[in-house]
Amino acid sequence: MKITEHINNAKSTLFSFEILPPLKGENIENLYNHIDPLMEFKPPFIDVTYHREEFVYKKRENGLLEKRSIRKRPGTVGICAAIKNKYNVDTVPHIICGGFNKEETENALIDLNFLGIDNVLLLQGDAIKTESVFVPEVGGHRYASELLGQVVGMNQGKYLDEDLLNANPTDFCIGVAGYPEKHFAAPNLKLDMKYLKMKVDMGAEYIVTQMFFDNQKFFDFVKKCREMDINVPIIPGLKPITSKRQMNVLPRIFYIDLPEELSDAIEKCKDDKQVKQVGIDWSIKQSKELVEFGVPVLHYYSMGKSDSVYRIAKELF
Repeated sequence: MKITEHINNAKSTLFSFEILPPLKGENIENLYNHIDPLMEFKPPFIDVTYHREEFVYKKRENGLLEKRSIRKRPGTVGICAAIKNKYNVDTVPHIICGGFNKEETENALIDLNFLGIDNVLLLQGDAIKTESVFVPEVGGHRYASELLGQVVGMNQGKYLDEDLLNANPTDFCIGVAGYPEKHFAAPNLKLDMKYLKMKVDMGAEYIVTQMFFDNQKFFDFVKKCREMDINVPIIPGLKPITSKRQMNVLPRIFYIDLPEELSDAIEKCKDDKQVKQVGIDWSIKQSKELVEFGVPVLHYYSMGKSDSVYRIAKELF
């Protein structure tokens, strides 16, 4: 079932979460152990992120360095299929620009369509660690809007091979990212939202936001969207803080602000156990306000650990 159908059929706010594919060499049971407790809250869908390859440099016998590509996590397509099969729940694979050319993207989408996975979240993706800015693959997409154009085309039966005149169209429900505090690469929020509006006009059917810790920024973001005639469902992305280190790391990585009240509470904590409780309490407070605001879904970034998200959901669902 499509995300939009889940939302339209719901009588109250839904619960969903996002997982990281397991590290290379890990047993899939580790992933199931993370998901199992959260199934108590009947998520209609689970997001599965994609982590592109990384590069290492190996020294040859002649002293020269050889650049080698390594893949640290199993493929998102396979993980989505495994979760869908085990739990009979819809999965939402993240499809990114980085690391794929257009043909590889099409092949991944064909596989997903064949498996009956009919939701995708389209993202530009991060630059690899050895590059300061995002660089697309040769023959790949630079922007999420270009990737969106390809998926919309496949939904219309347009494939890269022009000889496939009678190819069956796909029917993906397409999600895109939204940034209540603007995308870090955008010069200002106004221009960032202009591009978001463009993606919705192109065919994006719902928006999932970057994590945020100040609900007012989300409320303002939704208001701006509606004023711009962006009327698709907007799903807030939430993450409970679990360590003092995250207080400094998350704003730097995701270009977000932490409210003074939250940072003050974290600074007073003697250890990460106390920080974790502060993070849970803050997220519960956030979630209740968002439910009252009328959000269609509460979507949690679990980062591979279910304990905090479980305790939050236990208070809400």
